Amino acid sequence: MAQQQQMSVPGPFGGLMRYDAEYKSRFMLSPTQVVIFLVLIAVFVLAMKIFWPVSG
Repeated sequence: MAQQQQMSVPGPFGGLMRYDAEYKSRFMLSPTQVVIFLVLIAVFVLAMKIFWPVSG
């Protein structure tokens, strides 16, 4: 007959770390704000390429 093996889980979270409880940033951005910021950067870069093309 097979013996039962006991498994112990370390800590109350099973080894998982809760990063939000560990570190608070000055800049709290939602995912929507990050996407909008990236789109604005892309539009800015495209405008720079259109209005100030690199001659070479």
